Amino acid sequence: MQEPFPTMILYGGDYNPEQWPEDVWLEDMRLMKLANVNMASINIFSWASLEPAPEHYQFNQLDRIMDILAEHGIAADLATATASPPTWMSRLYPNMLPVTRDGTRLSHGSRQHYCPNSPDYRREAASLVRRLAERYATHPALKMWHVNNEYGCHTPACYCDQCAAAFRKWLQARYASLDGLNYAWGTSFWSQHYYDWEDILPPRISPAQNNPGQVLDYQRFMSDSLLENFLIEARILRELTPDIPLTTNFMGAFKPVDYFSWAPHLDIISNDSYPANTAPAWETALTDDLMRSLKDGKPYLLMEQSPSQVNWMPQNPHKRPGRMRLLSYQNVARGADGILFFQWRQSQAGAEKFHSAVVPHEGSEHGRIFREAAQLGAELKQLSPHVVGSRVSAQVAMLMDWQNWWAVEYLPGPSDRLHYWEQMKSYYAPLHGLNVAVDIVPPDKDLSNYRLVVAPLLYMLRPGAAKNLEQFVERGGILLTTYFSGIVDQNDHVVLGGYPGELRKLLGIHVEEFDPWTESMTNQVVIEEGQLRGTYPCTLWGEVIHLEGARAIGVFASDYYARRPALTVHHFGQGQAYYVATQGSDELLAGLVRLLCQQAAISPVLHAPEGIEVTQRVRADGRVVYFLLNHSGKPGVVTLPAGKCTSLLTGTEVEGQMEIADVTVLLT
Repeated sequence: MQEPFPTMILYGGDYNPEQWPEDVWLEDMRLMKLANVNMASINIFSWASLEPAPEHYQFNQLDRIMDILAEHGIAADLATATASPPTWMSRLYPNMLPVTRDGTRLSHGSRQHYCPNSPDYRREAASLVRRLAERYATHPALKMWHVNNEYGCHTPACYCDQCAAAFRKWLQARYASLDGLNYAWGTSFWSQHYYDWEDILPPRISPAQNNPGQVLDYQRFMSDSLLENFLIEARILRELTPDIPLTTNFMGAFKPVDYFSWAPHLDIISNDSYPANTAPAWETALTDDLMRSLKDGKPYLLMEQSPSQVNWMPQNPHKRPGRMRLLSYQNVARGADGILFFQWRQSQAGAEKFHSAVVPHEGSEHGRIFREAAQLGAELKQLSPHVVGSRVSAQVAMLMDWQNWWAVEYLPGPSDRLHYWEQMKSYYAPLHGLNVAVDIVPPDKDLSNYRLVVAPLLYMLRPGAAKNLEQFVERGGILLTTYFSGIVDQNDHVVLGGYPGELRKLLGIHVEEFDPWTESMTNQVVIEEGQLRGTYPCTLWGEVIHLEGARAIGVFASDYYARRPALTVHHFGQGQAYYVATQGSDELLAGLVRLLCQQAAISPVLHAPEGIEVTQRVRADGRVVYFLLNHSGKPGVVTLPAGKCTSLLTGTEVEGQMEIADVTVLLT
């Protein structure tokens, strides 16, 4: 495998020249060079033009597009075009179309209209991919394969008979026997026992809620089914083009697909990011950190972002001047070595004709959006030799588990107000506010390089997770976890003997009862001494806790558990394990996170005024690149690292203090 990235930051976007006559292509080449574009993602939705009839391929247009890109020194991120099958496929193979839980078979007419377990779809997709790989294996423009597009975005699950048959095979591989499956699903409840594999179906619409084990396994199965679609194409591409890296575009914290299980199969992680204009800086940073963490800190690609407005919200305001640049730099600051857009030229027709593009409907380089994109391209070209390949180093880890996400939000449960990703955000925000680097890792990750681990709402503990946390704390680490953790095992079976199950010894507590609150119910956490002294509002949840070695830092103010623990700490080995039994206020969580960082000797990258985000990337030669990003809208002064720094965007030397107006990049 070649190195995934060239010696430059990749810059460009989705390019759809098949929508335009060839004279427009040549104008696009001129504009791309003007904007310092060095990569274009092509062929993403071109299956219908490549194969207008079964086994009748025509590549003349794609040949010309590839040649033009090569002639102008622009690399091709060549997509396999399998995200949107041609209409003739659903006519010839109607069972290829996906089926919803209620039995509705969906139609073609948009995109992603395929069942992930359709043999017909898989066969036809593989045939197309092999033709593409054979034809373009040695083409000078080909620098990356873009497999399919946004897996699961519109069809995260299918419930057809083909999926039912594939699900049964998946279950047989997982459990080996019906006895194993019946135990895992707890089928003694509601007379659900299975005596024949053929009786097992997807969790389709039924009179009451479906079996939780069945639902959880179907989510696992569907993520694996989509992954197998990726792997079918990847095997062909690796066979025929072993030196070309592979990617597919993820979609941030996308619940249906377990990106941790997918990441080992990609050469490069790619992400599509479309935050609302009102999204705070920490919210976009969290997704950036997740993408960087998926392959242990290797640089990733921002494969798609909008140059300005999108077209799929109820109202679609423009990004204000400077926001696109700021969000692009936020990705680079957090580990991206590529910034690309959807899309290059704004479509004249179709569902996305009002989605912004680098080249708008006017078609010139004179508008604000193009000028901002061209400025960014020039700056990234200037930064490339100083930044490419450098890494972000973090001493804080946040545990994230997709399977836990699926399980904890299954209803009916204790509360429909439990939202896993929202809990992740509530604990990430104060860390971002401190300008502390954070990795987002799965529960089986080696934690020895971290000083602080934050694990919100760890409802499901899969095998080995509790032991991993115990070893981390024993060696001197600090753990923070929250209410409704340690409740079930990997089969969604409650761990008997008292909550929080396998975490009981580590946390030094016994949770007698958990009490989900309605929206009108509130309480307070009272902390009578120490750095956090004060009274803080709390919502969502309460618990009756007995101390078994832990110490209560804060207590509930009222209700039947008044004066009982709400915030505890337990010394375990050389470290400490903290537990929060409620949803504390932003003020409480910010203070708690600050305290834990102090105890773990974790310092901010730089001290900066509120609203100025500071990160660093460390190069192979040990030199540090600092990114200072001002999200506040007003200038702020930051004290720089000791010694002289070079401003990479201006070429000037600076030291001491510096006023940060928007984006500053410094090299020590």
